Amino acid sequence: MLTRLNATLARLAMFAAVGGLWTIVGLVSWQVFGRYVLNDTPTWAESLTLVVILYVALIGAAVGVRDAGHIGMESLLVLVADETRRRIEMVIFVFVGTFGAMMLYYGWGLTAGVIPYKIPTLGISEGWHYAPLLVSGFLITLFSIEHLIALIRRRDVVPSWH
Repeated sequence: MLTRLNATLARLAMFAAVGGLWTIVGLVSWQVFGRYVLNDTPTWAESLTLVVILYVALIGAAVGVRDAGHIGMESLLVLVADETRRRIEMVIFVFVGTFGAMMLYYGWGLTAGVIPYKIPTLGISEGWHYAPLLVSGFLITLFSIEHLIALIRRRDVVPSWH
């Protein structure tokens, strides 16, 4: 059940990240058009682009954890015995999951602390800058738990794009 849920969440997150990338392309194109054709740079577009970049990067990182696309030490792990590799991978996912939980916890504090403030050019809460930490931290923690369970059961996590 957890694997199905995580695969669905990862797939949705990938679609959201790809949509975010297209949004960034559109916003930057609008900035260039405004600056060089209209001679009137839309300042809100730059601010919105920065917010969207945070979502794309952090949600993409979470999907990288689920689909094992993160930076690893596979070149060294192929040199050790299977059981040793499994144990090292378990330690890695404990650290990654702990990092995700810390992102969630401290991201909550950051988000809550800046909610009253506004992004001047957008008129929305500064909390939107830090909310991706919450989403990404939650997903990284959840995906790390899935990997730990799979390693304990000696199974593989099938990437969500398969």
